[in-house]
Amino acid sequence: MDIVSIGKVVNTHGIKGEIRILSHFPFKEKVFGIGKKIMIGDTFYTITSYRVHKEYDMVTLEGYTNINDVLPLLHKKVFVEKSEIDLEEDEVLDEDLISYTVLTNDGRRGIIKEIFYASETNKILRVELDHEVLIPFTSPMILKIDKEKKTILVELIEGM
Repeated sequence: MDIVSIGKVVNTHGIKGEIRILSHFPFKEKVFGIGKKIMIGDTFYTITSYRVHKEYDMVTLEGYTNINDVLPLLHKKVFVEKSEIDLEEDEVLDEDLISYTVLTNDGRRGIIKEIFYASETNKILRVELDHEVLIPFTSPMILKIDKEKKTILVELIEGM
């Protein structure tokens, strides 16, 4: 079973068993939804309600209708099976990007050393070419992502 971390249960909300999940997962709409299955700790649960409140994903789980039922889930990591995430052609999970090779327009090859977020939606790739380069993932510098070959074609600006 191949699982992907999507967040952490940080608190409860109200007395009816709703849990508060802190998640920076970029494809939330593909994993949080009524009827979707998530794994908390080592157990799978089915989501019966979902909403966003401030920066948190608020979830109610099937069979859990009381705050006392969900208290054992506090501070546990939340996962989803990778096979349950239906990604589009140009979408790639961060975990998978680490293994990709970066090809530049001037013929250089590099590897992605790290992925970090400068803000909630601004993903940055730290790439080791002949020197270290930071590439914004959402920029026009990213020309093509080839999932089969595990490569990313980038056009570096002058001076990079």
